[in-house]
Amino acid sequence: MSNDTNTRTDDAPIVDINDQIAQRLDNLEAWRSEGTDPYGATFPNRTLSVDAKALYSEDDPEAEPPVTIAGRIVLFRIMGKAVFAQLRDGDGLIQIYAQKNVLGEELFAAFKRLDFGDIVGVSGGVFKTRTGEITVKVQSYTLLSKALRPLPAKHEGLVDIEQRYRQRYLDLIGNDEAAAVFRKRIDIVREVRKFLEDRGYIEVETPMLQVLAGGAAARPFETYYNALSCPMFMRIAPELYLKRLLVGGFEKVFELNRNFRNEGLDRRHNPEFTMLELYEAYGDCRTMMELVEALITTVAQNVNGSLQVQLNEETTLDFTPPFRRVTYKELICERMGNDWYDVSSAERLSRAQALELEVDAGMSDVLVTHEIYEKVVEHELIQPTFVTRMPRQLVPLAKTCDDDDSLVDVYELEINGLEVSPGYSELNDPIEQRKRFQEQIDTADGNPEVSEIIDEDFLTALEHGMPPAGGLGLGIDRLVMLLTGAESIRDVILFPHLRPKK
Repeated sequence: MSNDTNTRTDDAPIVDINDQIAQRLDNLEAWRSEGTDPYGATFPNRTLSVDAKALYSEDDPEAEPPVTIAGRIVLFRIMGKAVFAQLRDGDGLIQIYAQKNVLGEELFAAFKRLDFGDIVGVSGGVFKTRTGEITVKVQSYTLLSKALRPLPAKHEGLVDIEQRYRQRYLDLIGNDEAAAVFRKRIDIVREVRKFLEDRGYIEVETPMLQVLAGGAAARPFETYYNALSCPMFMRIAPELYLKRLLVGGFEKVFELNRNFRNEGLDRRHNPEFTMLELYEAYGDCRTMMELVEALITTVAQNVNGSLQVQLNEETTLDFTPPFRRVTYKELICERMGNDWYDVSSAERLSRAQALELEVDAGMSDVLVTHEIYEKVVEHELIQPTFVTRMPRQLVPLAKTCDDDDSLVDVYELEINGLEVSPGYSELNDPIEQRKRFQEQIDTADGNPEVSEIIDEDFLTALEHGMPPAGGLGLGIDRLVMLLTGAESIRDVILFPHLRPKK
């Protein structure tokens, strides 16, 4: 049987979609007129296609063991008094073979009315065709769900990228590569959980609706809680609640959570995204670097079977540990010159503007430098790289470095030009934390990404004593991009956000 067609016959003409829908509605009425409800049957006791194929034995090829299967018709070819079709279920494809002399004239005529995309249940014997394909010989069948709209042609698929995102269900039906990416995503998340649970971390849940949007600098989504008569925010990070649990004695916690940030849409950003965030009492930044490195290499090996991922013809990511470690200052000097931190503010501004960056004289030296880091340096870090010792003003929730209180003891893990994971030695001094929050507010200058209200409840928790701790975040969507070679975050989110259709 050919695998390159989904047409009902070899020479069926191309028909307008409205005509196809009309024909399917006619077929629907024909089923109903014969006493069949095309949506009324159930089919609980079925065998998956992979298990059905396993029933065939080369030692006893004439046995034709009985099997009951169900799935969607994705290939359908009428050949006189016989029909070959393929069903797709959750495990894969299996061929079925219907004959007029087995079903009888009436049932066979009804079988030929089935359409590409219909969901059917089939009972019959398993055998192998002369071309070597394991097949189910149809003894009986049940229409389980009539498809009123045709699926995209198999050899074309969904060629419109936006349609693939808007109608992901069609993408999954007709695009094996897309389905494989999301199955791998499921495997990745499962491996992340297993890795952490094996190391004694416990999974918790914290509020997604919060009175204050804290734990990160980002513009939140706002809503209103009618029962409490107060404004609320969708969380931008779970950090401050997870730290409350450290105060409460939960020493190794993690959450696989959905965060929401009312910001831009591009191939690296979706306003609703999945993060791993975890905290370990008595750990620090180095503890977190060792943990995330081991996590990523373990997941890559277990899911992909390799520590190398081919992104494209030019780039192969190598996750072999140890990952490179370099300071923020060293990277800036490599890119902008060893005298960068010695020259005047005007000279720094001039050099940054020469790179066509949007900087101005109203920006602090720290912000001008960080614009270079984010827009230039970061994108050049392809292989896994821990960037350490960042300016204190950028990370208000981290401890300062012992030898330089202008820097904080943090890392950012950069891979393929993406920040994949930040990690800190967490600040647990409530007096210093209050000071940092106030500094952030004082320099916000109307920035909607910075809350102008200090989280007093969190500070009260810190005042009860939080143990020294290490913490990290890991972008699950971005990790999946890296381990699957996907070019856009929309390719690894089942239902990415899109502008509504007019």
